[in-house]
Amino acid sequence: MALATFLSNEMRLNYSRQSGFTLLEVLVALVIVGTALGASLRAVGSLTQNSNDLRVSLMATWSAENSLAQIRLSRQWPPLGDSGFECNQADLHLQCEQHVIATPNPSFRRVEVQVFENNKPDRRIIKLTQVVPNAL
Repeated sequence: MALATFLSNEMRLNYSRQSGFTLLEVLVALVIVGTALGASLRAVGSLTQNSNDLRVSLMATWSAENSLAQIRLSRQWPPLGDSGFECNQADLHLQCEQHVIATPNPSFRRVEVQVFENNKPDRRIIKLTQVVPNAL
């Protein structure tokens, strides 16, 4: 019976020592969770930036298409040369540059529209080109 009591006490001591996590294990778990959360935040930030860039690109495309549609609908022969004008969309401040260039066929002119952000004038967002026939 004494042996059984000794073994029972020894098992209780071993059980009580292993019933929780050590401080080191908790710290390692916190580092792992913190690293995973940091990577998640970085991914969410990247998705947000990509979403904003896509929005800017879409708005710039609309501005360029609007400019080219205006030329088509006016049915006027665009004069050769360059021009710049604001082509804002919603709260986005954009600058459009239009270049009208002669083609080898004198009955057509090439019209290029480039769109830039006002706060980043060196970065072209989009460039669209269309050939316009002489309506006269």
